[in-house]
Amino acid sequence: MLIAFHKPHGVLSQFTPDGSPNRPLAEFGFPKNVYPIGRLDADSEGLLLLSDERELNARLLEPRHAHEREYWVQVERIPTSESLQQLESGLVIQGRMTLPCHAKLPDPQPVVPPRDPPIRFRKNVPDCWMFLELIEGKNRQVRRMTAAIGHPTLRLLRARIGQLTLGDLSAGEWKILTAKERRLATGERV
Repeated sequence: MLIAFHKPHGVLSQFTPDGSPNRPLAEFGFPKNVYPIGRLDADSEGLLLLSDERELNARLLEPRHAHEREYWVQVERIPTSESLQQLESGLVIQGRMTLPCHAKLPDPQPVVPPRDPPIRFRKNVPDCWMFLELIEGKNRQVRRMTAAIGHPTLRLLRARIGQLTLGDLSAGEWKILTAKERRLATGERV
């Protein structure tokens, strides 16, 4: 079984509480014996897969399999083409070089429903969305990457895993994937 979940802000990628005010996955009524494939930190939101198939974890998360994940990142200020090139070439984060990625400023900018709680707003500092496509996902990597180029992350949303998009799932909703959706998420051939 493979499940797509739109993880809201303030939700842990684990079933047990950790003593913080963040909510665990146990509050969302998932079937028994599923676990998250990968993680999104509590401050992040978007597409999270859950499964009862342990072998999917390695296939979808190990960088050697080059399984793409797309993040929509709302950042302070407007990144230059040079800043985007820095992201694409790779950056040294915590003593380790990130793998090359794809980075772009979408035009037009996406329309994303407001988050609860809302992001920090600064009247004299513009913000924008950029899209980052990665094949790796170290702890808080996207946030560290945007900070390294001088554009702190205000909001982070995972919009796609493989070719499966978040689609019309609202925050807190989940669904069991059809065979076609599963192929989009995993790249499996049937």
